[in-house]
Amino acid sequence: MRRLLLGLCLVLLAGCAARLPLPASTPALQVPLQLHVQRQGSEPADWLLVIQREGTSLRWSLLDPLGIPLARQQLRAGAWQADGLLRPNPEARELFAALLFALTDRDQLAALYGAAAEQLGAGERRLRQGDDLRWQVRYRAAQSFELDVAPGLTYRVAPLPDSTGSQR
Repeated sequence: MRRLLLGLCLVLLAGCAARLPLPASTPALQVPLQLHVQRQGSEPADWLLVIQREGTSLRWSLLDPLGIPLARQQLRAGAWQADGLLRPNPEARELFAALLFALTDRDQLAALYGAAAEQLGAGERRLRQGDDLRWQVRYRAAQSFELDVAPGLTYRVAPLPDSTGSQR
């Protein structure tokens, strides 16, 4: 009985992960990239996100202010894969997928996300999944934006200054 319940839970989790919108191929991102992510909503938080290229995949590492890993995922061959021994973090996986959409260059948007992506001028875009709005992005600058991923849940994202004090 216990194995049956565990198997059912795994199937449900796999189904949830499969519904995350992903681009047709990996966008050309300027990596490595270090971002400050501020979670707004019922449980505010400050995080550091590091995105690195590793061969043909992208590694996403979400860290708390002390540098403790909260989530690690690799985007490899069009699918998310756990990276390391951290427990599954569905919120982080959704955040990573939404950030990939937000960081995709405007010129690549239609080719990678198709008709689901809507560019609303230079300062805003959104992604639909079926008839529902999935994500909405409001830009202040190229890598500085607000990202709505769910009702009442918004992330503020900004690049971290590099060691010389300039922005990436």
